[in-house]
Amino acid sequence: MTELGQAAKLSSEPIQRVHPSLTDRCLPEMALLEELICEHAKQLKVRTLALIEHQSDSQHHQLPIYSLQFGSDNPDAPTLAFVGGVHGVERIGTRLLLTFLSSLLKRLTWDRGLNYELQHLRLVFCPLLNPSGMALGQRSNPQGVDLMRNAPHNASDKTTWMVGGHRLSKRLPWYRGEEKKPMETEALALCDWVHEELFNSPLSIVLDCHSGFGLRDRIWFPMAGSREPLQHRAELAALVHLFETSNPHHNYIIEPQHHSYLTHGDLWDYLYHQSLSLEATVFLPLTLEMGSWRWVKKNPRQLISFMGLFNPLVPHREKRTMRRHLLLLEFLIRSCCAYETWLPVSPMSRLRYELEAKQRWYG
Repeated sequence: MTELGQAAKLSSEPIQRVHPSLTDRCLPEMALLEELICEHAKQLKVRTLALIEHQSDSQHHQLPIYSLQFGSDNPDAPTLAFVGGVHGVERIGTRLLLTFLSSLLKRLTWDRGLNYELQHLRLVFCPLLNPSGMALGQRSNPQGVDLMRNAPHNASDKTTWMVGGHRLSKRLPWYRGEEKKPMETEALALCDWVHEELFNSPLSIVLDCHSGFGLRDRIWFPMAGSREPLQHRAELAALVHLFETSNPHHNYIIEPQHHSYLTHGDLWDYLYHQSLSLEATVFLPLTLEMGSWRWVKKNPRQLISFMGLFNPLVPHREKRTMRRHLLLLEFLIRSCCAYETWLPVSPMSRLRYELEAKQRWYG
């Protein structure tokens, strides 16, 4: 380990790797993730959040949900989290995060700027939350539950039929699970992880990577189940203002999720409401929704493949997707590290960004 890597040096327990008979055939993302963990064990703090039972071809597997952490151990440091693979069919989100994570870990040996940032910032990754769903090639987990409809709260406004979540049957997409039953293991693991890793920081930002909606890339933020303004709308407006002035030619639509559709049981709504009871904590969950209809438009043959509705199947388009979102991921690292320079604190700055948010999103 060179001197440059010391800022991110953490201990990691050995892992029990998933058998190649499964990863080689239908879960290569898990193999890539475990290779990264083994290759950079000295730089990472790795935790197994849960083990998910998976049955495949008469073989029984236990698939881990991994958390990877590096950067500052200071409890007062801001935290930036990246999540992927919530919906098993949306592989591109997990691949994007694995590519980015690999790049960061390799840069630790020479990038002085990144090492300086990691002295003041904590990075945590959960790149594959629904491993069994991804192995099965389905949106839901093995129990047929859509994890992003599984939180125990209902929308306060009328939701989009079916898409907004239902309890009719697990054979239908967007199934929420049975009423009054505990949350699914994967959803509980995510919530516990957010409580432990993010809620103790003065500022924490999450980027949850999805695909499958529209021709444009979107960045969504709560609320998904209500049209009420976000309580931290001034902080969010300040972050968006910083992004747009730094990157004036970006191609994202940035909006509350309810501008597109409303849903029951959104995990980020659920966690955001819980964060409001904490003092001196700002929790900003963001969702990157990569517009997969653009890939289908450019290559209509993807319509005949269920996987093609959510992922770029042509290699050069997948590489372009990796490059396309690098600017956003790097921006989040730098802005989270320097949050004290832009977070509105004074009454005048808060009023300014409150008005900007109202005009832009809630007019």
